Amino acid sequence: MELPKRVIITDVGPRDGLQNEKGQISTTAKTKLIESLAAAGVPSIEFTSFVSAKMVPQMADADEVAKNLDYRAGTEYVALLFNLKGYERAKAANLKTIGIAIAASDTLNRKNMNQGTAEAFESVRPLIANVKADGVKVRGAVATAMGCPYQGEVPPEAVLDGVARFLEMGVDEIILADTIGAGNPYQLSKLLEKVLKLVPVERLGMHFHDTRGMGLALALTAAQMGIFRFDGSIGGLGGCPFAPGASGNVASEDLAYMFSEMGVETGINLDAMLEVARQAEQLVNRPLPGHAKHARLFPSNRPAAVVA
Repeated sequence: MELPKRVIITDVGPRDGLQNEKGQISTTAKTKLIESLAAAGVPSIEFTSFVSAKMVPQMADADEVAKNLDYRAGTEYVALLFNLKGYERAKAANLKTIGIAIAASDTLNRKNMNQGTAEAFESVRPLIANVKADGVKVRGAVATAMGCPYQGEVPPEAVLDGVARFLEMGVDEIILADTIGAGNPYQLSKLLEKVLKLVPVERLGMHFHDTRGMGLALALTAAQMGIFRFDGSIGGLGGCPFAPGASGNVASEDLAYMFSEMGVETGINLDAMLEVARQAEQLVNRPLPGHAKHARLFPSNRPAAVVA
């Protein structure tokens, strides 16, 4: 089994994880969660979204969170946004990385953005041009890459079209997002064979939801094909308010534990990460689906990774 020497995990819990919570999480609690993730060594954190408070009430305090954060040197802080108004807010926070997500599914784009897929991509063109002109990094996520809650199967050609559109606009990093956890390892391997002909592996990342328990299996499949960038969510928090049936993301601590046990570097302190997962459970006042936080870590004879 060939694996990367190191993987980079972006924790999206403070944004993708909390956005679907019914009860409002305090700004102080969000800030503490983000800072705890950074202190545990998580190299990249998608911590908020600059979007309409009416559409996503849980992100209404995005500006305050960004202002109150104690930013840790060496940690990448990412905010999701969709228009120039959102980017102005990100600029005020002096962020160096922003995320944009467009679905490969025409149906979801029409329900979410009231636009077809082609229109949705064109609508972010001025935004990406402005962001790139400022020297800010752009992560472009092609959502519903492995299935749509409304139309079911999404043709690989639709995913490739989304990837090509983002690349043409100068996006720095492409994320393939299995928004509702519909994918399986065989499906992913066939899709990646095509996508990797368009995108260098160092510019490609994965975003898996664990709705059907496939999150870690998909991550391992991607890693065996050279992928080393993965999104996760602390504790397995998550779900998309615009995609019925989407449960939480694959848990960041489970990703970190799996790769660490296989000799792949993550830069994350596992003991500290498990404590953050328990903190996340207390924050939402319910059990979360991540597995590693329930187990006691113990010394093991971890094999050395075979570097791809």
